[in-house]
Amino acid sequence: MSLDYKTVACSHITLSQLMLPSHSNFSGKIHGGYLLSLMDQIAFACGSKFSGKYCVTASVDRVDFLSPIEVGELVTLNASVNFVGTSSMVVGIRVDAQNIQTGQIKHCNSSYFTMIAKDAETGKPVAVPRLILRSKEEVMRYLKAAERIELRKQKPASAEPFAGCLEQAVCEIRQHFDAKVELVI
Repeated sequence: MSLDYKTVACSHITLSQLMLPSHSNFSGKIHGGYLLSLMDQIAFACGSKFSGKYCVTASVDRVDFLSPIEVGELVTLNASVNFVGTSSMVVGIRVDAQNIQTGQIKHCNSSYFTMIAKDAETGKPVAVPRLILRSKEEVMRYLKAAERIELRKQKPASAEPFAGCLEQAVCEIRQHFDAKVELVI
């Protein structure tokens, strides 16, 4: 079996969309779910473009909404493959919003989607091309993705993310107020 090799540039996708009132909540801010939908679309397009295969979303790493997006702003999503496994790809996505009247651009979100390339007929995972890294930035993104993958492997997915936090908070409250505090759930 011969392996294909592709550059990061072969995966690059840009999507721009004007934010309309139908995308917003009552205060004129764009719904986070709508933005996540756009991010999933661009991750699919990026992974499919790179692999030449149908792709599905396997996981989404942490998503932090850094700045609200307003109705009337032009949102631009940029995506590229940062890391490849056997059939998986980590797609990095950056979301910026531009006020089209002032030209001011703000960074709103960055996230990482893991996409799996699938055979369209069988639905089984298929191999993706190997990644050619051509810049220090591409190498850094590759290593950061590998580090996130390794950290995820070390912590079981079933581990309770807030285990012990509630009990610790109750202890701190007791110490602070020097009083009895009961935990009632």
